[in-house]
Amino acid sequence: MDKLLLNPIRLKIISSLLGVSSCDFNHLQKVTESSKGNLSVQLKKLEESNYISISKSFKNNYPNTSCSITKLGSKRFEEFFKSLMSLRK
Repeated sequence: MDKLLLNPIRLKIISSLLGVSSCDFNHLQKVTESSKGNLSVQLKKLEESNYISISKSFKNNYPNTSCSITKLGSKRFEEFFKSLMSLRK
């Protein structure tokens, strides 16, 4: 079982990134219902583990942080999901 994904906020982040090219910080903050500081910490942990990639840019003269899931992140989520499903049996 992937201990990194046992954290509810990190699991919500990864789940939100599946099937989309990217999500911005504000969207992830709404989805996870977390503070900016806590979300930043959780994103950093996922990035350091190569589960997500983070890019920073400017959008309409405002800083914009965008996140996308990596192949490793997708693979780990799939393995995590299979582990959870095997517990049901």
